[in-house]
Amino acid sequence: MKTLVVLVAQVLPLAVPAVAALVWLTMPRATKVTLAVQGAIALVVVLALIQVAAGLHSDPRPFAVDPALRPYFAHPADNGFPSDHTALAATVAFLVMRYRTRLGAVLLTASIIGGAARVIAHVHHTQDIAAGVLLAALAVAAATVAWRWVGPRLPGNMLHEGDRGRRA
Repeated sequence: MKTLVVLVAQVLPLAVPAVAALVWLTMPRATKVTLAVQGAIALVVVLALIQVAAGLHSDPRPFAVDPALRPYFAHPADNGFPSDHTALAATVAFLVMRYRTRLGAVLLTASIIGGAARVIAHVHHTQDIAAGVLLAALAVAAATVAWRWVGPRLPGNMLHEGDRGRRA
């Protein structure tokens, strides 16, 4: 059981962007550009939000608080708030959700399951995972607003009807 938890905790946060990259390859060119720009904006925003949140709130990792707990895999005893892995995976999932709703929901679920596995593995608290998902949602919302403001002003108006993407 421990091996499965470790596998889920370490692989799912990496699998989400890998699946998203495959989805991106199947999109029309204009949609690829839109998603790439929104992705870049969202990742910068979520990384900034992670730094701000970590500076505002400290949440020592469960194994640092309770020495009787042993993490399932090696991890530094630093601030666990918010979960970087969950925030980044959920950001990618929310971005995909804008273009492929069902697949994005599956990826978001995978992000949350990966976060839950990190809680079970004693390297995060539940609030760390919840904060990661919330920061991801805020970052993607900010990227969406930024794109709606900047996209139509780009040379050649790269915002085409095809940029709305297919909803699955």
